[in-house]
Amino acid sequence: MASAPTSNDFDVTHKMVLAIAIPMILGLITVPIVGMVDMAVIGQLGEAALMGGIAIGALLISFLATSFNFLRMGTTGLAAQALGNGDKIAQRAVLYRALMLAFLLGFIMMAAGPLLLSPALDLMGGGDAVNEAANDYVIIRLWAMPVALANYVIFGWLFGMGYSRSGMVLLIVLNCVNIASTVWFVLGQELGVAGAAWGTVLAEYVAVIAGLIWIGKLIGVEWQVPMSRLMNRAAFGRFMMLNGDIFVRSLVMLLAFGAFTSLSARQGDTILAANELLMTLFMIGSFFLDGIAVAAEQLGGRAIGAGSRRAFDRSVRLCLVWGLGLGAGLTLIFLTIGPFFIDQLTTALDVREVARNHLIWVALTPVIATLAFQMDGIFVGATWSADMRSMSLVSSAAFALAAWLLLPDLGNDGLWLALLIFLACRGLGLLLLLPKRSQDVFGKSRTVQAETGQ
Repeated sequence: MASAPTSNDFDVTHKMVLAIAIPMILGLITVPIVGMVDMAVIGQLGEAALMGGIAIGALLISFLATSFNFLRMGTTGLAAQALGNGDKIAQRAVLYRALMLAFLLGFIMMAAGPLLLSPALDLMGGGDAVNEAANDYVIIRLWAMPVALANYVIFGWLFGMGYSRSGMVLLIVLNCVNIASTVWFVLGQELGVAGAAWGTVLAEYVAVIAGLIWIGKLIGVEWQVPMSRLMNRAAFGRFMMLNGDIFVRSLVMLLAFGAFTSLSARQGDTILAANELLMTLFMIGSFFLDGIAVAAEQLGGRAIGAGSRRAFDRSVRLCLVWGLGLGAGLTLIFLTIGPFFIDQLTTALDVREVARNHLIWVALTPVIATLAFQMDGIFVGATWSADMRSMSLVSSAAFALAAWLLLPDLGNDGLWLALLIFLACRGLGLLLLLPKRSQDVFGKSRTVQAETGQ
């Protein structure tokens, strides 16, 4: 039997899901364009070492950025719960705490980054010229680390509060400024790799200023938060534990995909190239699935804050319906246009052949990964981060075991099958935990505080 509506109850509709997901998808699809423009602009200089330096430098920065993605995810869940609970002070407190942590971590990375850079470049195995270019690129990018992490918080808060269109516009502004400034610095000012880095730094600062101004307009004159609420020990403890769990989860995920690349490389250059090409399709699909997942974060978290079992259950159902439908559609699209896509990305006949032979595996990833993406979204919104952390460890262990058992006999097919097992394990594991977690929350009380200890 559905629970009776609470004072903060709300209806979850297909339109609400799409109103969050579509702007998120549109914003995300601008992200790979930035990387392509960086490489294209540096490519005009005609030096392979510079292109290699950009690739390695961007990879290292991406690793850092992904590691700190908990700032976006944690902020979204807590903001959505505060919205559902109708506590405006809590909504502002979530934002301010997250910004404090973002700037603190950003300044720490600015100081520690140069010390960690040399051993990181040694691990990447590039030549002297490549490493020199990568070093220059990363050192400059570190100057934007505090505002880059603050942008994570801003995006997370906007998404959590339901301002998905504002988040989309801000993300597009960030990427457009990045593209324009990179072209100007590299080709107009002839600054080379440093120009590409400064272009991104400028974009991050423009985005954080624009984001804070926009949030200021949304909050209005009621921007104050009592110090007793802002620095509340229980709320801060919950905030730090949530972010710590998501950090571990993100790090484990990075290691799993890194292991996939490493195991691909051990099978030879051709298989490595083919798998990386196919992973591009997977990443494109993930942008679309992420859009629905963010809808699950916002609507699920809001329902938790409102104490509405009815809204929560409907959020889960609708996001799963849209996610599975989108995943199935992407599978059909990949099977249809996959061969054409492969031919456009490489002229190497051996790489084309291997990629075509394994296209079926990457085509299956969207429909199989849908459950993992949507359950991640629900658990982020509900701030059930410990389960996400634990399930990432379990699914990574399943991937390692499957790869160890399947690779010797099945080769690259076995590796892709292990990846699908990894994705399926994450989704199914969280789905099995969902009924108990829901009962823990809604079975005890119809009203859930957005912040503990308040």
